[in-house]
Amino acid sequence: MNDSKEESWTVYKASQYLPAVLSDPNKGKQLNFFTRTWGDAFVDKTIIEKSPFLPDISYTHFDQYLRKYGKRLKRHQRQNQLKEPDGLQGKHNFEVSTSQDKLKTIPCIYLQNNFNLNDPKIFSEVFENKSKSEHDVQEELSCYLDIVEEEIAKQVSQKSGAFFHAMTSHDTIMEQMGVACSEVRLLRAKVSKMDKCLTKDALRLLALARSKNNHRNLVGKLKLISTVLQTQPMLQLLLRSSDYVGALELISSTQKVLAKELAGITSLRNLPSELKEMSKFIDKMLNEEFEKYAATDLHRPLNCLEGVLEQERLISLVAGLLRQNNTQFLKTYENEALTAAQATLKQLMIEQLADAKVELNELKGSGEVTPLMDSTHWLKVLRLGSEALGKLIYRVKAVHDVIKETADISSGLAEASNISHTVEGFLSEDDHNKVVSKLKDLLISVCDYFNERLAALVSTQNDKSSIGTYEFAELSKIVEEFTNLCESICGKQSASLKAAFKIQASSYVQKFNNQRKTKLNRLLDADRWKSAEVPMEIQILVDKLAQGDVMKSLPGSPTEEQLSTKYLSKATPALKIGTQEYVIVGAVLILIRLIAEYCVCAYDLQFLSSTIGKHLAELLRTFNSRCSQLVLGAAAIQTAGLKTITSTNLALASRSLQLVLWTIPHIRNHFQTLSGDSFTGFDSVEKDIGHHIQQLESKILFIINNSIGNQLEKWEARPPAPSQQFRYISQQLTKLHEAVSSILPQEQVSDIYQEVHKNFKTRIRDQIIKLNILSDGGPKHGHVNTEVIFYIHTMKMLKVLPDKFLNDHAMDDIWERDIKFFKHVELCITRPIDEIKIWTMYSPINSKI
Repeated sequence: MNDSKEESWTVYKASQYLPAVLSDPNKGKQLNFFTRTWGDAFVDKTIIEKSPFLPDISYTHFDQYLRKYGKRLKRHQRQNQLKEPDGLQGKHNFEVSTSQDKLKTIPCIYLQNNFNLNDPKIFSEVFENKSKSEHDVQEELSCYLDIVEEEIAKQVSQKSGAFFHAMTSHDTIMEQMGVACSEVRLLRAKVSKMDKCLTKDALRLLALARSKNNHRNLVGKLKLISTVLQTQPMLQLLLRSSDYVGALELISSTQKVLAKELAGITSLRNLPSELKEMSKFIDKMLNEEFEKYAATDLHRPLNCLEGVLEQERLISLVAGLLRQNNTQFLKTYENEALTAAQATLKQLMIEQLADAKVELNELKGSGEVTPLMDSTHWLKVLRLGSEALGKLIYRVKAVHDVIKETADISSGLAEASNISHTVEGFLSEDDHNKVVSKLKDLLISVCDYFNERLAALVSTQNDKSSIGTYEFAELSKIVEEFTNLCESICGKQSASLKAAFKIQASSYVQKFNNQRKTKLNRLLDADRWKSAEVPMEIQILVDKLAQGDVMKSLPGSPTEEQLSTKYLSKATPALKIGTQEYVIVGAVLILIRLIAEYCVCAYDLQFLSSTIGKHLAELLRTFNSRCSQLVLGAAAIQTAGLKTITSTNLALASRSLQLVLWTIPHIRNHFQTLSGDSFTGFDSVEKDIGHHIQQLESKILFIINNSIGNQLEKWEARPPAPSQQFRYISQQLTKLHEAVSSILPQEQVSDIYQEVHKNFKTRIRDQIIKLNILSDGGPKHGHVNTEVIFYIHTMKMLKVLPDKFLNDHAMDDIWERDIKFFKHVELCITRPIDEIKIWTMYSPINSKI
């Protein structure tokens, strides 16, 4: 090849001048390009923001490309070396020597035959230089690899003559192929000979084996026919052993065999109808046997301790009925249970009517009690009836459990544990759910009917044979226990018995309320409104009420330990509640007892606690209004024979009402705990009692203020001092203190005397103005001061007013002559007294202390 001849351009000839790549054409020609110092500042830096639409490109993206085209470049260079002219041989020799020098640069360890990096020694020798980074080591190894590849390519190019030698051996190869074809033909001939000698006999053996199998199947069919013909004797044997499931399974399997494997056999054409009739006979026999079993199980004596009668027989019957998909037997058992309940109640009724000497012809067929039976026998019938029906429920529940267990095992949901019979899983999931649902309905129906029968017994009690508190508590216990038993058995609450009990309870509560209301009215009419001694039983009852707990029963007599530590063995003059002492009348003691009875009754009849709470609120309202009539209305003068209503009576009534007012929050809390209602009716009672207490206090103030006013109107500020009028006022104040100090608390007594003191100052100021006495130091002024000092001395002796009302200047304001001030004081102080004065114009109460 001549030097002047140009080679054809390829992609491998592509190249670019470095300054053209690095320079920016937008800046024009750069004259000082190669005079600038290489470094960070060689090219002007321009910060270009990263495009959000372009991915990040790293060196790894070009790694595969460089490896691929690097090899092509090396191959291209080798091809160029082969195409070089002879004139360049010297240059080629120079390159050979250069390649040899390059091979010398490769360490000897890489050229050894036993080079293996898995050897720790060789690996440590290769990578012992820790100063080099991983990148440097990789570059060094890549360089060694390139050198070796170049040398290998050169060696291959030098051995190209061997290819032409292979082409010359083509004829030899063709001869060898001819020999191979002859060998194939020989092999095919031998295979054909083997087919004639060996294969045909083997196929004949296969045909004989098939014929043998057909004969064997025929014998099996004949044996199956023989077995089917033995079905009827086998059925008789299974029925004698009460294996109804096995008999039904045998019939079902035989029918399947006849329909599938023995179809079309003439000698067996009548056998399916015979098996069908046998199945109907077994179904009828199962129903009759189960009906007999149910009657025997439910009508046996209730005192029998055996849980399930003949459990194996029951399981066998139930499994057979379930195998027939017959659930009507559950309805049969339910009817038998209802009949047994009727018979049991009727027998109990006959016994109790005979004991009560009642005509037996009054007894009805279903066993209801007659209205002539007294409460004792009636309650006894209920107790015995509930116990008997409870035993019947347990008996039904035991049979229910056995049936459910059999159904579970029959459906494959449980393993046979207590069942000795082998029951296969023949029930489907839907059939099993249907049986379980009907079993649940069975328990619910039986429990509902039993509740209805007891409800009929409860409903026969009428007003002529009323029951007492103890009997009703016993009745409540019987009803609660029986309904809880039924609910625990069937999982549903029956409403009939509780509804009948609620009717009786409502009637009982009404009688309970009327009796105590009448009793309270009689006690109030007969009460003489004197302080009564408090028995220790009432003190214990109030202490229990003050604890804030639900009162479940009336407290009994105190123990010896309580008598020695907390309570006295005799009655006390006052009722103690914390630091307060209540001096009350006898009617309030009975009222507290009645309140406790209402609370206990509400606990025993919690479903009627709202009604009982309303009755108690009405009782307290009646007590309050009746007290108002007897004390403020002076009706006690006619009912109890009192001569007059004194301040002591008024104070006792006020203190008694304060005790009732104290009980209301505790009563409300008791009833709210039982029922959850707000009981707003007690709020109005509380308000009425509070207003009544204010009226009683106002009445006491009216009596004493009226007495003081009458005396001051007669007073004329003349010697002697103290005058008769002031002495009488002092006596009245002392008597009032003696009347109320031992009854009312000290705070209330102090409030009363503060109002009396204000009224006294107003009245004496009016009298001073009326007498035209001036604060001029004259004789009359001195006489008034003497009278006032006597009044202050009386108040100090009584110790009922704070010191600010009794100091030396406490009475200075009686000399004030501001008329507007007087009118304002009179309006603020005397207005409620005037209203009471108008009200008492029609009252026969004597104004004496």
